Parts: sequence; structure tokens; C-alpha cells
Amino acid sequence: MARKRDIVIAVIIVFSFLITIGFFGLIFIGAFYGDEDVSFGGFGDKIAVIDVFGGLYDSGPIVRQLKRWGKASGVDAIVLHVNSTGGGVAPSQEIYSEIMRVREDEGKLVIVSMSSVAASGGYLISCAADRIMANPGTMTGSIGVIIQFPTAGKLLDKIGVDFETVKAGDLKGVGSIDRRMSSEERKMLQATVSDAYEQFVEIVAEGRELDKTDVYEMADGSVFTGRQALELGLVDTLGGFEDAIRMAADMVGIEGEPRIVKEYKPKRRLWDLLGSILGNIEDMTASDISGPRIMYLY
Repeated sequence: MARKRDIVIAVIIVFSFLITIGFFGLIFIGAFYGDEDVSFGGFGDKIAVIDVFGGLYDSGPIVRQLKRWGKASGVDAIVLHVNSTGGGVAPSQEIYSEIMRVREDEGKLVIVSMSSVAASGGYLISCAADRIMANPGTMTGSIGVIIQFPTAGKLLDKIGVDFETVKAGDLKGVGSIDRRMSSEERKMLQATVSDAYEQFVEIVAEGRELDKTDVYEMADGSVFTGRQALELGLVDTLGGFEDAIRMAADMVGIEGEPRIVKEYKPKRRLWDLLGSILGNIEDMTASDISGPRIMYLY
């Protein structure tokens, strides 16, 4: 009897040990991933969420996620959570094109949920979605294009700094910090901006099914609240992020609570944060260093 009792006690101890290890393991996983919004368990229909936060200067991370969730057979819809003032023309257009491809080639429903700001390039990419939902107080619109760079010729003259330039082509070196633009250079950049502006207007007119004449009336760089944008036909409905999730679930026929999936992002340490800040500063000031860039920027 004593031997059986010892065996029972040993089994209980081992079982309790395994339960304890499992419990603390789950706590560890939750602590490690808890602020990353990563779902665990469940086999229901899924909605993928992609955060589009900050400046649009590198399309790579967003395009990669769109490709991943576009090909995922278990994902029925994608919700883009947009909180961006825009950025470069080309990165904005690349994200727009990938959203259109995911919709057309992969057959995925794409919903945009606008957060605080979804302006200029942030609005352009939204025009590729099946539906746009904004909060009543969202700042959106800002349909326009800008090129901006500093000149410091007078300051450089005062401190005795000169630039020596050798070039072939009268319009080479436009945007140089040591001098103001010539009238010919301004005319050339204006033509570039005007063409990018026309592309923006065409995207809005097509995506929102509006007449270009009506878009031109709004496309002067003005920003609108979500409620104003709804009246103008720039968004489809008003609501928050959770409302967008529910709308996506309803549109693809998901019954009950959908499972939300997001791309895992490791916890950011201090040096990661510093690197990110420096990278953003480099992105935002690249035009000041290497010449002008056309921007869809609020």
C-alpha cells in the first residue's frame, strides 16, 4: 500500500509540475506578445489587420503584408487601419496598386478604417479599398502634391561657404541648397507636380466613382473631417476600427466573432526605437539633402 501511495503521490507531483510549467509558459507568451495584438487559438474565419501608421516613405512592409494575407486561404478580408499624413508619391502609388491587385487577383475584400489622420497619400491608398470608414473627427482629404526644399544661399555667403558645380544640362542641380531656383527650373518642377496631381485626381475619381470636375473642386489641398468627407462622397460611412471589423465580417458572411490576425512585430527595445526615429528623420529630410521629391503629404 505504501508503494502504491508513493506512486500516486509521484504522479500528482509530476502532473502538478507540468500544469505549473504550462501556466507560467502561457503567462510568458502573453507578456511577450501581449501588446502585439497577435491572436492565439481558434479555427474560425479570419480577418487580417494591417496597420498603416506614420509616413509613407517605404512601401515594402505594407506591400509584403498585403501579399501575405492576400494569398492566405484562411483570411476572408483585410482591414487597413490607416493613420498617416501621406509621404512619397511612388510609395503611396505602390501600396495603392498592391491593394488593387489583392482585390482583383486574390478576390479579397479590403476595408479601410481611418484613424486620426488619413490625408494626402494616406487618402490615396484608401481609394483602392472596397469600402472606406472614417471616424467623424478623422482628418482626411488633402488631395494635392507638393515639392519643398530649403535654400540657404544668403547664409552661406555670410559664413563664406561656396559650392563648386560642374554639370551638363541646364536643369541639372535643381533644388540645390546654395541658390534659388531659376524660372526654367520652377517651370519644370511645376510640370512634374501638375502631372502627379492629375494622377491623384484620376485615382480619386475612379476609386470613389466621382466626376473629375467634382474632384477638382475638392483637390486644392483642403482637409476635411470624416463627417465632411462623407457628405462629399470621399468616404462610405462613419465608424471606428471595431465597426470596420464588424462590417468586414458581415460583408464576407462571417457569423459570430471573427478571428483577428496581424503580422507579428518583435518588442521594440531602446536602440530599435532610436534607429526608427533616425530612419524617419532621414526619410523626411532626404529631399533636403539629395534634391526635391514630389510628395503626397499633408
